[in-house]
Amino acid sequence: MTIKFGLIGGGVMGEALLSRLIVRGIYQPSEVIVSEPQTSRQNFIKQQYNVAVTTDNSLVFEQTKEVIFLAVKPQVFSAIAQELGDITITPDTPLVISILAGVPLVQLEAGFPQFPVIRAMPNTPATVGAGITAICLGAYTHTKHYQIAQQVFSAVGEVVEVPETLMDAVTGLSGSGPAYVALMVEALADGGVAVGLPRTIANQLALQTVLGTAKLLQETKIHPAELKDRVTSPGGTTIAGVAQLEKAAFRSALIEAVKAATERSQELGK
Repeated sequence: MTIKFGLIGGGVMGEALLSRLIVRGIYQPSEVIVSEPQTSRQNFIKQQYNVAVTTDNSLVFEQTKEVIFLAVKPQVFSAIAQELGDITITPDTPLVISILAGVPLVQLEAGFPQFPVIRAMPNTPATVGAGITAICLGAYTHTKHYQIAQQVFSAVGEVVEVPETLMDAVTGLSGSGPAYVALMVEALADGGVAVGLPRTIANQLALQTVLGTAKLLQETKIHPAELKDRVTSPGGTTIAGVAQLEKAAFRSALIEAVKAATERSQELGK
């Protein structure tokens, strides 16, 4: 059978995508090849997903007909590009999708000349199928490549298209954002413990409150400010808590966190 999906790098994000693509039937195991340098990881991926594995990146490029997913550390990108220097461009040249943080399209396209390339920034909730991925299209991409990328990343959550100039901003918000939310959940639970709740119950209350609120906002499409207004009754408990958050510059702190992470992403990309 034809190899349609090639994965270079069998780490956490690569495996997350692979598992969802196979579970959802987008690709059959016989249509997949994975390149992974670690023997133990190779064996695990082969046993778990029944796909072909190799240590030879050029084999992935030679055999794959539809899409190759680059999920390696940014610092090994140039070594991989050099390995593939003599790959011939054919009419069925596969789409290359890169999730390498800080590696711009101009560098990706220099590494894979004339290949259709898409740069993507997923986030860690993709590992449970609840991520959001921003994509930007390279010079040689067409509608079919956009559709492939949509299909691939829809397997692990939602997809948005942005110009490459906004990829650092995406990194600052959704790329780094899971850490901000995790901090908020932890702080809410700590607050619960501070007022006498057992730790396990405080953790459960905090986590489900954040999860449920996000789901409510997503499904009802109401503005977050409107939901806040609905919950804050005159002279009640919630407005007392909100007033304290305002006093501590809670919203400003989150805004500044996104700005700082965006700036750091810009520095790392230079």
